[in-house]
Amino acid sequence: MKKVYGLVLLAIFTNNLLAQEVELDGVTITSSLIEKRASETGRNIVIIKGSQFNNLPVHSIDDLLRFVPGVEVQARGPMGSQSDITLRGGTFQQVLVLLDGMRLNDPNTGHFSSYIPLAPAEIERIEILKGPSSAIYGADAVGGVVHVITKTFAAQNEAANKTTANAQLAIGEYGYNNITAGIAHTKNKFSISGGVLINNAEGVQQRGTKGFIHNRSVSASAKYHFNNNWSVAYRLSYDKRNFGAQNFYTTFLSDTATEKVATWWQQLRVNYNKGKHRVSLDVSYKTLDDDYRFNSMAIANNNESKLAQALLMHQYSFGTQTVLTTGFNYQQKIINSNDRGNHNLFLAAPFVSLTQKLGKYFFIQPSLRIEMIQHNDPELVPQLTTSYKKDQWQFRASGGKTIRDADFTERFNNYNKPLVTGGRIGNPDLQAEHSWSYEAGADWFYNNRLKISATVFQRDHSRLIDYVNTAYADMPRKENLSPTGAYALAKNIAKVKTSGLEADVQYVQSFTGKQQLTLNTGFIWLSSQSNNNTASLYVSSHARVLTNFSAQYTVHNFSLAVTGLYKHRNPDATVGGINAKLTADYFIMNARLSYEFLKNRLSLFVQADNLFDRQYSDLLGAIMPGRWATGGIKFNLPK
Repeated sequence: MKKVYGLVLLAIFTNNLLAQEVELDGVTITSSLIEKRASETGRNIVIIKGSQFNNLPVHSIDDLLRFVPGVEVQARGPMGSQSDITLRGGTFQQVLVLLDGMRLNDPNTGHFSSYIPLAPAEIERIEILKGPSSAIYGADAVGGVVHVITKTFAAQNEAANKTTANAQLAIGEYGYNNITAGIAHTKNKFSISGGVLINNAEGVQQRGTKGFIHNRSVSASAKYHFNNNWSVAYRLSYDKRNFGAQNFYTTFLSDTATEKVATWWQQLRVNYNKGKHRVSLDVSYKTLDDDYRFNSMAIANNNESKLAQALLMHQYSFGTQTVLTTGFNYQQKIINSNDRGNHNLFLAAPFVSLTQKLGKYFFIQPSLRIEMIQHNDPELVPQLTTSYKKDQWQFRASGGKTIRDADFTERFNNYNKPLVTGGRIGNPDLQAEHSWSYEAGADWFYNNRLKISATVFQRDHSRLIDYVNTAYADMPRKENLSPTGAYALAKNIAKVKTSGLEADVQYVQSFTGKQQLTLNTGFIWLSSQSNNNTASLYVSSHARVLTNFSAQYTVHNFSLAVTGLYKHRNPDATVGGINAKLTADYFIMNARLSYEFLKNRLSLFVQADNLFDRQYSDLLGAIMPGRWATGGIKFNLPK
């Protein structure tokens, strides 16, 4: 079977069916909070243009991330139902997700990190920063950062009059129907954009239920430049997901769960830019309502979480060689839950980062943050990044400390119920995770067409938080537990060392005769070792070997796009009473063929997800769908 996978990959490369549109050395802000070329950051960064969402065989933003080099998305369901995002072998809570610079990670649980409340039509680009960034962004930025940057918030003050619009309608097997639409308009000082994404399906048949999905995202934003110095931007968005959640969190036969997750997001930015000074103030407010029902007979878990944030930053340019960034971040986290109880937590963090160019080729960036989390001692979080860029080569290195505090689920899961006969139990005495990370790498650029990157890294964890199977007699709190129950307790589990090697290839090429191809593919090898033999649920779930890619080849009016991944992890293990198995290794590929007409304004397409009908499961007993065929029409209006 592995030989077959290898032949498929070889065919992809030799027939030039290579990846999605990428920026080989695009401008990025994620690594250093100032605009710099990716080759000057000292970090491994992948930049994806938002315009590619409708060109690839994907259905949601987390679906797109599955095929970004080095990003592992552990999916529980299709088309945006639920996914855990991991980077460099971290757990799903150790990746920070940002929307225009503000954190989206929910106070309740990291399982909601992939619920990005944004219509894909509003995306300007997605920047994936691999590796630690807690000195700049604070807790959770352990494995890396996924930063979604939107068209409106990125708009510049320039004399322009431009309108773009797109829409897509699709239908498919299992009652699938989709609507994707968006519009963006810029005229001189004013920019506005908005969009919608709707995915519905009855879903495939499961044990006593169906894996249905009814997911939608609606968002709108506007930005106004008062003059060359002042601007203000605002966004309002709503995201609702209603889906079958069988065995998303448990391995019980009686699990026929459904779940509804609704998110409201508001963000306001005021920006001042004059001379050597650049000052920005961002405030955001997020509410998330989660309704989870284990089966039709169970009382639903109702969780309402809130996240209020403020981020003040000041950048001062001493000249072309030196930029100093200082800032202050405040967060207020709240949960009201019939399962976890009512709790709140605040966090405050000042930070400073210096970007210094030494001579013509050498960059250095020391950063320091003081993370002050309620009930915890203040944490100093330092990081140092260096880069040497000359001609076609960049050599880079980075090292620093990262932290992650427990979320409300890890602290209080199942604490407010009258009786819990089994499952995961929170632990309010959890301490914050600590880790030190180090990496070194090189990038080679060739003729603005090719970029090859290689990085080695190591992360040393202490007090890592994970769920561990624990006997009733060893539970620290037994008030609502049964002596015959089977439990997994959230614990700080000793020390874990994660080492790895990652390699990325990005390629863009245009040919005569209206032909174009692009490439984005990568490979990562990981090894995690613990000084504690106790098995944990999430630390051991990440892939040991991961190869993923996305591809697009266009000739005249025809376009063929493919996405795929190969994953290898620990051997199969039977899961609970449902007799499901975690798939030790699998290869999946999606394909989309489209034809454009009417001066490229309309196109017809057909698509197949999981083209080879691979049966697999990423987490617990949640079975992913087999082959799924869809098709539709797309409209595009560039101006």
